[in-house]
Amino acid sequence: MTKVIVVTSGKGGVGKTTSSSSFASGLALRGHKTAVIDFDVGLRNLDLIMGCERRVVYDFVNVINGESTLKQALIKDKHCDNLFVLPASQTRDKDALDTASVGRVINELRDSFDYIVCDSPAGIEKGALMALYYADEALIVTNPEVSSVRDSDRILGILAAKSKRAEDGAEPIKEHLLITRYSPRRAAAGEMLSVTDVQEILSIPLLGVIPETEAVLQASNAGVPVIHDIESNAGQAYRDVVARFLGEDVPMRFLTADKKGFFSRLFGA
Repeated sequence: MTKVIVVTSGKGGVGKTTSSSSFASGLALRGHKTAVIDFDVGLRNLDLIMGCERRVVYDFVNVINGESTLKQALIKDKHCDNLFVLPASQTRDKDALDTASVGRVINELRDSFDYIVCDSPAGIEKGALMALYYADEALIVTNPEVSSVRDSDRILGILAAKSKRAEDGAEPIKEHLLITRYSPRRAAAGEMLSVTDVQEILSIPLLGVIPETEAVLQASNAGVPVIHDIESNAGQAYRDVVARFLGEDVPMRFLTADKKGFFSRLFGA
């Protein structure tokens, strides 16, 4: 059965699109046919991070308006045979989306894909509500700072009240916590919330922790999801996240700071 997964947070700049691209890529790398949809109508960043911006001919809104077929708008990923991208429009606004039209696209994708990943825009307005409305599961992306966690808590309330599952009185959306830009050293120094702090505030199961690293920015600039960088901590962490999502028992990594060696302490490196 196809699963629809929304990647959301409420707050902008926490790594939703980075997480959507790597999570969808990870599912595809594990052999699951996956579609990832950019719901950020008017901005459109997913295609940049996926490195397919020059291939965009038709977009999500074109499909909704009947100006193209879904097959025409879907872009095959360069790195994964099982992954397809449905870009957002840069020339329309979020009012172009409505629940019935989005539902038709989602249902058409269900016929061909194992997973549909919905990359939510920031905020709690129409675009974000459309991204989460049909979700079966949700990745709640948060940075370890109070404002980000507060906004994620607000999104949890919206998931529980405004999704189709909530309206139908069905089983609630399954929620997963994904903490990004985490620095164990800064957390230990009290400069950011610890993983335990975030878990206590949000009270949802932890799926993974993505360490703070320049590799994420470098991958985004190169148009390659960081999960493909298997040498980086972030790439390894996203692979762990996908494995846990698929039911594997994978220990949490990158939660503690590396201990400095003698010469590092001596020279302050």
